[in-house]
Amino acid sequence: MFDILFSLVLLSIGAVVALLLLIVNPFLNPGPLFFRQERMGQDCKPFKVLKFRTMTKAAAPTRSAKDPLEVNRITKLGKILRKTRTDELPQALNVLMGEMSVIGPRPDTFDHACEFAAEIPRYSERHSVRPGISGLAQVTLGYAVGIDATRAKTLRDLNYIRNAGFGMELRIIAMTFRTIFGRHGM
Repeated sequence: MFDILFSLVLLSIGAVVALLLLIVNPFLNPGPLFFRQERMGQDCKPFKVLKFRTMTKAAAPTRSAKDPLEVNRITKLGKILRKTRTDELPQALNVLMGEMSVIGPRPDTFDHACEFAAEIPRYSERHSVRPGISGLAQVTLGYAVGIDATRAKTLRDLNYIRNAGFGMELRIIAMTFRTIFGRHGM
C-alpha cells in the first residue's frame, strides 16, 4: 500500500517535471526525454527501468562493471537531474507495475549484475526483494563504481533486507530527501 501511494505522489511530481523537461530538453539535452535500460530485478529476473535521460547516446555500450562511469556523456541538463535525483522519478511507473519498490536495493544493469554475482559473495541475495528507487546503500554510500564499492553496497543492502521495516524505510526516505534537497546526488 505504501509503495502504491508514494509512487502516485512521485508520478504527479514526475508529470510536472516531465512537462518542464519537454520545454528545456531540446536545448540542453537533445534527444529522447526518457531512457529504458535492462536491470536485474527480484529473483534475478530482468526488467526495463524507466528514467529521464541524462546522457548522450553511446555508439555501442562497452562499459563493463569494473569501468568508471562515462561522465563525459552526461549532458548539462543531465547533471542537474542526477544531482537532484529527478531522473529517477519515472521509476514510479516501475513500482506501480510491481517491478520495483519505493525503497530497496538499487537495481544494477543486468550485464553488470551478472558480473557482480559471479565475483561478489552473497551479491545475488540482494535480489530476494524487489529493487527500489532509493535504498540504504544509495543514501549512505552514494554511487557505487567497481567491484570494491559494489561489495560495500552489497553488505549495506543485505543489512537493509535483514532489518527492513516501516521505521527503516521512513529513515531512508528522510535521507533520500536530504540527498535531493542538499543536491548530494551523482
